[in-house]
Amino acid sequence: MSKPKVRTGIVGAGFAASFHIEAARRVHGADVEVIGVQARTSESTEGFAAKHAIEAFTELDPLLDRVDVLHVCIPPALHEPVAVAALERGIYPIVEKPLTGYFGTGAADFDGRTASMTEARTGALASIERMRAAEAASRESSGARILYAENWVYAPTIQKEREILEKTKGQILWMHGEEAHSGSHAPSYGHWDQAGGGALLGKGCHPLTAALYLKKVEGRARFGKSIRPATVTARAHALTQLPEFVDTGHIRADYVDIEDFGMIHVTFQDGTIATVFASDIVLGGVHNWLEVCAGNHRTICNLNPSNQMQTYNPVESQFDDVYVVEKIGTKQGWALTAPDEDHSHGFPQEIEAFYRAAAHGDDVESDNELAADTIATIYSGYVSAANGGAEEPVTLL
Repeated sequence: MSKPKVRTGIVGAGFAASFHIEAARRVHGADVEVIGVQARTSESTEGFAAKHAIEAFTELDPLLDRVDVLHVCIPPALHEPVAVAALERGIYPIVEKPLTGYFGTGAADFDGRTASMTEARTGALASIERMRAAEAASRESSGARILYAENWVYAPTIQKEREILEKTKGQILWMHGEEAHSGSHAPSYGHWDQAGGGALLGKGCHPLTAALYLKKVEGRARFGKSIRPATVTARAHALTQLPEFVDTGHIRADYVDIEDFGMIHVTFQDGTIATVFASDIVLGGVHNWLEVCAGNHRTICNLNPSNQMQTYNPVESQFDDVYVVEKIGTKQGWALTAPDEDHSHGFPQEIEAFYRAAAHGDDVESDNELAADTIATIYSGYVSAANGGAEEPVTLL
């Protein structure tokens, strides 16, 4: 039996776009045809197109004319307009995380360090509401909907914990987790008006979304409805901008007006809790993990690093053409080498699920409600951090 054909395009030509196209070409549930790419500059567009043997588009509209699905792999400040444009044409937007946010006043002198976080939260929630309104109209006319590209939801370890919760009806009492490394790949990261925030948003959204997701799973299994976040307390710090910071060149330190460390503590509607750490100041590769402490079990979900494979390399240059693990810093000595890092992170699994949604109408685990709860929680966290860590209600949409 032939598989449904789905035509797809990519907006953006950076780090995220690279693993999106690789995952799209591994989809089994649909016959995916990658039409082309459109990015910020002609140089990046043409380079990405040549590398992946697809068409280069100088404008977005001609690409939208030819696709059913659009991978949105651009700075967060551009997510809303591009996703809405796709939805208005009945196209499924696969939107990288964070889904959206607050990107300032438009003034040339906007500075995230002195901005009102209450206004930031209002702006971020308004963006979510506009995107959800566009989705509602699209679903009514064409069925297309927002596909929130939070790979942590689809990581094998998180999905195994989903199975445990569903089958044992476990109650999660506390989760704690982290995403940390030595700094983002993206040049736009570091500017609030492009990224919408710093570590708390850009890194914290990953383990936080996984924690919010697992409480939703628990609620569905036990009560038939989601358990959602109620309040937060948070702190945020710009450690690499301290006057006494010693820059040794190993950690990215060129941020303009964002934090490079954040901590957010969530209290859920049922009184249980989760604590998430996020930072750009950690050497030795990516640290992605979430620990679940339930009343009937305990699970440690290691996305990266994991000990599936370990390598010892006595000479750095021997591994020049060998990928070891993201942001490891050096390939010499012992390393926790990733045999398939994308799979461990859930990238191909999420893209498979999204194309099954587009081709067959399947439901997805990572949807606009989960994305909205993540944004609402983080921006309430920014309000809390601005108030010295005072507890702040989460405004749910």
